[in-house]
Amino acid sequence: MDRRRISTLAHADHPIAAPLSDASVDRLLDQALRGGGGRVLDLGCGEGAWLVRALEGRPGIIAHGVDLDGDTLARARRDIAARGLGDRVTLHAGDAGEFTADQRFDLVLCVGAAHAFGGLLPTLEAVRHHLAPGGTALIGDGFWEREPDRGTLDVGFTADDFADLGTTVDRIAAEGWTPVYGHISTTEEWDEYEWSWTGSLSRWALDHPTDPDSGKALAAAAEHRAGWLHGYRRTLGFVTLVLRRTPDDLR
Repeated sequence: MDRRRISTLAHADHPIAAPLSDASVDRLLDQALRGGGGRVLDLGCGEGAWLVRALEGRPGIIAHGVDLDGDTLARARRDIAARGLGDRVTLHAGDAGEFTADQRFDLVLCVGAAHAFGGLLPTLEAVRHHLAPGGTALIGDGFWEREPDRGTLDVGFTADDFADLGTTVDRIAAEGWTPVYGHISTTEEWDEYEWSWTGSLSRWALDHPTDPDSGKALAAAAEHRAGWLHGYRRTLGFVTLVLRRTPDDLR
């Protein structure tokens, strides 16, 4: 079964593809968009959930999103148009790492998509390339809450995939960024996200027993659920940071 279709089905009930509650998303966007307007770019936007949340209630924002999956973007365009936001959003199909724009952006987001750039630090470099002077970045990525044990590693992670929270933030600061706000996803947020992910995919499989992908979807949900419950639960953390560039003379 196509990985992108799995992701689409799994995020039906939790459109923010990260372990963040609605309240946390709103708080992060309020911190990142303190001026209430400007140009926003989401690198790895998926179905545009972050862009929709940024636009609603902020009429001064113009948004762009980039994602590799054209089918996902087609669904995003339909949803955004249905919300009456189509004239304020431009979605680009392509590799986020190769995206170029004529103007820079006041806010650049990349939450849960650092893998598209090869890790956290390359993601920060890509964000910096698109950021206007004085702009803000909103970055979300994993970290180790504790040293990964064999159960976590057996799921497919390696110990080098992430660092602990302190080291993660230190590395970001060393690249010339200053955190001005942050949120560490709670166990409750993680559990809600994982139950929604596995539950949405399982529900679809049970509701469509004659679909050729039904059995594969149910198996994928079971495998993911086992990896979470027997592996990385309370080991893999997630931090979302609001960042600004540190002036050279203050480093």
